[in-house]
Amino acid sequence: MDRSVLIISTLDTKGEETGYLKGKLEELGLKTLLMDISMRGGAGPSTADITPDQVARAGGSSREEIISSRERSKITNLTITGASRLANDLFSEGRIGGVMGVGGSTGSLMATDVMRSLPFGVPKLMVSSTAALPGLATRYIGTGDIILFHSVIEISGVSDLLKNVMDRAAGAMAGMVQTPMTSPKAKEGKAIALTMLGPCEKCASSVRLALEKDGYQVIGFSAAGIGDRAMEEMISHGFFHGVIDLAPGGVGEHHFGFMRDAGPHRLESAGKAGIPQIISTCSVNHMTPAKTKYKPDYGTRRKYDLDKFRTWIRLSPDELKEVAGVFAEKLNQAVGPVKVVVPQNGWSSVDFPGNASYDPQEDTIFVQELRDRLKPGIEIIEVPCNMEEPDFAQAIVKSARSLF
Repeated sequence: MDRSVLIISTLDTKGEETGYLKGKLEELGLKTLLMDISMRGGAGPSTADITPDQVARAGGSSREEIISSRERSKITNLTITGASRLANDLFSEGRIGGVMGVGGSTGSLMATDVMRSLPFGVPKLMVSSTAALPGLATRYIGTGDIILFHSVIEISGVSDLLKNVMDRAAGAMAGMVQTPMTSPKAKEGKAIALTMLGPCEKCASSVRLALEKDGYQVIGFSAAGIGDRAMEEMISHGFFHGVIDLAPGGVGEHHFGFMRDAGPHRLESAGKAGIPQIISTCSVNHMTPAKTKYKPDYGTRRKYDLDKFRTWIRLSPDELKEVAGVFAEKLNQAVGPVKVVVPQNGWSSVDFPGNASYDPQEDTIFVQELRDRLKPGIEIIEVPCNMEEPDFAQAIVKSARSLF
């Protein structure tokens, strides 16, 4: 392998331990590049290939500013920015084939931020002593394809236990970078992104199977907030040639600040990229606020309990209008073709006669508001069935064949 493994660490606190990992990778026949993201002073000149001075300059700062500042959040962000720029430059130049990080809580947060700035498919492995702390694992991984290796013991001193951890981590990285891998990008015109949720899984599966018969690769994303954020990022990196967005409920969830918040750029990447997109409405008429954020009227709203942890609460007519306005604003920016396909008799398996939150008539408020606000050329197709019925999947497939 001509490319190197980039090792990201803080040599002022983890120098000896990182040096052992570097040596082990080289024993396994790998080249290495060591990036030092230390933010303290007094340890003397860095021995890394990429020094803290270089990282600081790439972040628009200086080593002196980083060391003297007491604004920890500011200097952390400057260091992450600089490290990310340098890592992406190295990747663009074809100089790195994988990335490893070593750290505790701060080091892990910083190194994984850098890893997430690199494209999907680049091997990424974080050795962290804090991987099991509640809430941190999801923060480290986020939308990235990162392997999180819990060291269990503190990364402090090169004991036989730590050597065992580093040996296994180095072996895992060597296996990834030395094994020929399938390119994550499909052939031209053949990769389709598909959002899905449990309440529209039957539809999603039918659509996927039909399009696979046509020769497409259909890549699914769970639209629960993180998966659809990742999809938006991958669309912007050119992984897909079309999108079938069955479950764009994260748009409203972000607007109102609920649990399936998919971020401020949900429903935007495909439009900016100019690739065809088909939009539907699974979960758009329901919200999932955290129980700690319930407003007084939420307890009296029509709702559906998915399980003992998750409750879908129906949006009010005003909220449906509000969300339709956000949809229209985003879709109107699209430079590629867009179709909106809406089931008239329920927007998911949750929407069925007898369920308190089932109200197809009220759902038309969203559809009419969207119709009024969308620019000419964006077609809304209404299908007289529930989203989970075969006729609706067929309507989606028909639209896909006309656009992709």
